Amino acid sequence: MGEIEQKPTPASRLGAPENSGISTLERGQKPPPTPSGKLMTVKIQMLDDTQEAFEVPQRAPGKVLFDAVCNHLNLVEGDYFGLEFPDHRKIVVWLDLLKPIVKQIRRPKHVVVKFVVKFFPPDHTQLQEELTRYLFALQVKQDLAQGRLTCNDTSAALLISHIVQSEIGDFDEALDREHLAKNKYVPQQDALEDKIVEFHHSHIGQTPAESDFQLLEVARRLEMYGIRLHPAKDREGTKINLAVANTGILVFQGFTKINAFNWAKVRKLSFKRKRFLIKLRPDVNSSYQDTLEFLMAGRDFCKSFWKICVEHHAFFRLFEEPKPKPKPVLFSRGSSFRFSGRTQKQVLDYVKEGGHKKVQFERKHSKIHSTRSLVSQPTARNSEVPKQSPQSASLTFREGTESPGGQSCQQAKETQVCTLESGSHQSPALSKSSPGSKAVDGAAVVPPEEEDEEEGGKDGVRPSNPQPPQPSTELSINSQGGAAPANVTLSPNLSPDNKQASPLISPLLNDQACPRTDDEEEGRRKRFPTDKAYYIAKEISTTERTYLKDLEVIASWFQSTVSKEDSMPEALKTLIFPNFEPLHKFHTNFLKEIEQRLALWEGRSNAHIRGDYQRIGDVMLKNIQGMKHLAAHLWKHSEALEALETSIKGSRRLEHFCRDFELQKVCYLPLNTFLLRPLHRLMHYKQVLERLCKHHPPSHADFRDCRAALAEITEMVAQLHGTMIKMENFQKLHELKKDLIGIDNLVIPGREFIRLGSLSKLSGKGLQQRMFFLFNDVLLYTSRGLTASNQFKVHGQLPLYGMTIEESEEEWGVPHCLTLRGQRQSIIVAASSRSEMEKWMEDIQMAIDLAEKSNGPTPELLASSPPDNKSPDEAAAADQESEDDLSASRTSLERQAPHRGNTMVHVCWHRSTSVSMVDFSIAVENQLSGNLLRKFKNSNGWQKLWVVFTNFCLFFYKSHQDSHPLASLPLLGYSLTIPSESENIHKDYVFKLHFKSHVYYFRAESEYTFERWMEVIRSATSSASRAHILSHKESHLY
Repeated sequence: MGEIEQKPTPASRLGAPENSGISTLERGQKPPPTPSGKLMTVKIQMLDDTQEAFEVPQRAPGKVLFDAVCNHLNLVEGDYFGLEFPDHRKIVVWLDLLKPIVKQIRRPKHVVVKFVVKFFPPDHTQLQEELTRYLFALQVKQDLAQGRLTCNDTSAALLISHIVQSEIGDFDEALDREHLAKNKYVPQQDALEDKIVEFHHSHIGQTPAESDFQLLEVARRLEMYGIRLHPAKDREGTKINLAVANTGILVFQGFTKINAFNWAKVRKLSFKRKRFLIKLRPDVNSSYQDTLEFLMAGRDFCKSFWKICVEHHAFFRLFEEPKPKPKPVLFSRGSSFRFSGRTQKQVLDYVKEGGHKKVQFERKHSKIHSTRSLVSQPTARNSEVPKQSPQSASLTFREGTESPGGQSCQQAKETQVCTLESGSHQSPALSKSSPGSKAVDGAAVVPPEEEDEEEGGKDGVRPSNPQPPQPSTELSINSQGGAAPANVTLSPNLSPDNKQASPLISPLLNDQACPRTDDEEEGRRKRFPTDKAYYIAKEISTTERTYLKDLEVIASWFQSTVSKEDSMPEALKTLIFPNFEPLHKFHTNFLKEIEQRLALWEGRSNAHIRGDYQRIGDVMLKNIQGMKHLAAHLWKHSEALEALETSIKGSRRLEHFCRDFELQKVCYLPLNTFLLRPLHRLMHYKQVLERLCKHHPPSHADFRDCRAALAEITEMVAQLHGTMIKMENFQKLHELKKDLIGIDNLVIPGREFIRLGSLSKLSGKGLQQRMFFLFNDVLLYTSRGLTASNQFKVHGQLPLYGMTIEESEEEWGVPHCLTLRGQRQSIIVAASSRSEMEKWMEDIQMAIDLAEKSNGPTPELLASSPPDNKSPDEAAAADQESEDDLSASRTSLERQAPHRGNTMVHVCWHRSTSVSMVDFSIAVENQLSGNLLRKFKNSNGWQKLWVVFTNFCLFFYKSHQDSHPLASLPLLGYSLTIPSESENIHKDYVFKLHFKSHVYYFRAESEYTFERWMEVIRSATSSASRAHILSHKESHLY
């Protein structure tokens, strides 16, 4: 049984004064003695599923029990954790640390209180203690098993492989499979077993402490990491889920994040009965309503969520625990609830000082004991994982906690409000001092706003800006493995807000382009098989059609054009076309076999009655084995790409020839992209076969062939893996070179592209839009010129060697502002949103670290226009031409010619967003083709279109036989949602795309195809977070 009398509390071990845990007392006052009297026994379930019993006085506050648990665990960083339990209404609530336990747990003998993680920091390196990371790892393990932490198969397998490494040590295939057979970490684990074993093999030598660290590194990038969903409805009655995280309040539809409200934008949180209200700060560029309203199941649910929001805001945003309000003499309005305990900054400050003892703790089911390090784990992103002494330990895992729900409370007060205001206790990192404010301890104190508060309101704390710059959680990997959109909206009152108005006009998609498919035609449509395997096989067929068309661009169209002009060297012709013709011939026959099998599967012969042809694995195995004979041609494609670009550089005639060919409708992507299509296609085969193997049970007739085909294609992909990464970067550099003028040597050995996007540069004339290009050694900034080609003119460069980056919103009074200080030049830039700023900060800092590790400064890039090295005021003359540049940029994409106007650079310019190399790598994997029905916002009928998704863009064809698309729709910046009931789309499998006033509805033929379209489009509507090396590797895990 856990004892509480003789052990110090976590607060005392953190160096807190005696009264720090009693938050209702003023400074200098002593807490009342622990209540004496009758003891009660409370059962606590730990994160490793063991149970401990603790005896506490009945009248003791919840903090006494919580301190006893932390003491029992010798846990220094206990402030990240909490106790949750089901109340008398069976609603899971958090234990209030200030209220008496007996008033919260009515029947302690029949209640098991769970010790779980309550506050998930944005970066696991902020957790200094090995024990804390171990407990967080156990929480991730529980969330995986319960289906809370949703992710794609690759991420799930990688997470489990780190858990297995922690539990049984280094790789042993027989031991691995035996262990996985006995322990189920995720539902449907059997389909992931091979991938788990493959990943585990790469962790040899990794200690349990390192495994915990790597597990959290992967988990923190997942969209559902640390998320507890609270059911609600918006004003239109659409079912959604609310959640709270370190960055603010999140809105989900199912497991998909559709909106986020950062603490910096939230002025006040309140609730009235079962209505949860978010009052936003005024913003002239915002399309949000002033107050957002959500309807929850009941008042208790609403108050419980409100309390969780108050606690998260205080923990992550304030410097110290908020002071108690003086009690009113006669009447009180609103709730007296507030956060009690240490803030994250207080915990970090103490633990960084060190001095805690070296303590052993036990890992259940593990073979290694852990000794807590004497030295704190550094918080730097590139810090090493702390080592541990190799002793014995063990770790268990079962089902864990449930989402915190409503909390019991008195019904007397109908409205509880937390007004978010700044004070001496707030984090001042980015606060802008206003007239009349007083500085306290270096913090800028903003006076209360002079305006009427909502009825029943009560002053509280306004959100300060975060004390350490925190990576955004808005761009972590989602349940489908792509990047989740941060600004997708569900209804008009949840529309996106963080981009300036853009002149981009969506492509014109004429109603006359295709015959309409009305309900009568739909009723006569042939009924296809409902087996998921059939639709997976059909995806192979539809994407194979697109792939064959892509091969024809080179093997037929480009070759035919080259033969008419003498502009290409014979050696280059010999290198390109003889390697594409065999591939085109082979895949023509491959497509025929697939379509014949699907025809039999659909019942166009009697074979389907016997079930002989309701499979595709045998066809895939036969043809993948045939592809191995074409491997010599595949190896030549990278050589052909390099030879083509070298020839273009040496021949202006060939350069003009290739540019003219790219302007033809049939060449709907950059020419050099088609040269890499055969390598990309191998990855698609592997993904489809993985889905088939996951779908089929091992006893299925098709499982053996699918498994064998998957093994064959995996081997081929592994051989080409290194070439693929190198060629993708090479192709991207040359593609960017075409969009830039004023630069000579962009493509040099060792240079890697990291991110491009639109930022506003602060100069003497104010903020001016600029296009930035980040590489591993230099940052370029450009403006769009007045040339007919609409290329971007390079204005300057900032070598990353010796550069520093810092937030400077407070200094310049510009939202989302950064200062980049180079050795010769400093500039101030502003992003369109907080999330964009965080992505740029993260990638620039990573690039600076890479540059510091290189051999020194970068050679000059610019052919002209040396860096101005001026302050914003002095830079006015140098940026004189930018006014015309900006006015020229306010044209639609349709008017850009002859240079291709819908390149990714132009899309990012018009939509004030950015995209990284990690995003491009994900886009290579997320390609899809097939028929969709499309409907406009104000039209009645549906059009049937052949749609190809690739390169962050939808391309529309009348049918799959067409050689070129009718129109295209770049998706960066678009929001992806499911139509609400008020939109009167009474059809199944419909999703909605909208950007400002542009709205499109698309309808799929089955649940599987609907989910696939949602998955791949979601990867394009918002760019992925982070360019961490791990995430980049994962995007290339074939």
